[in-house]
Amino acid sequence: MTFIQPSRFLRNALVLDAAACAATGLLLSLGAGALAGLLGFPPEFLRGAGLVLLPCAALLAFLASRVRLPRLAVYAVIGINILWIADSVLILVAGWFQPSGLGIAFVLAQAAAVAVVTELEVIGLRKSAADEVGAEAVRL
Repeated sequence: MTFIQPSRFLRNALVLDAAACAATGLLLSLGAGALAGLLGFPPEFLRGAGLVLLPCAALLAFLASRVRLPRLAVYAVIGINILWIADSVLILVAGWFQPSGLGIAFVLAQAAAVAVVTELEVIGLRKSAADEVGAEAVRL
């Protein structure tokens, strides 16, 4: 397993991702009833999406606090973010829901925000140094 020493840039991107997940998770899980009418999504769907984001936020905050990270963990974060973006688009085009104009805008805005954070994580990963000493210690 290859480890990296996360750059400050990567740490900040992970913290930003964690904060965005926590804020959106709290908004959706606690405000699902009020948001459902405005966005045109069922409250159960919004609450479920919010509850999925809360443990993700905790995991991202944990990863951001580590001195060393498995490179695979960062790839997983990036991959999951890409899946979130794809699912966001799918929700709009599949016809499963009848979102309002505000609901469409909300889904597109959060997908765009996730895309920006994901790109920041990719840049941060490139700026991070491989931890060859740590990788050797793990192999022993």
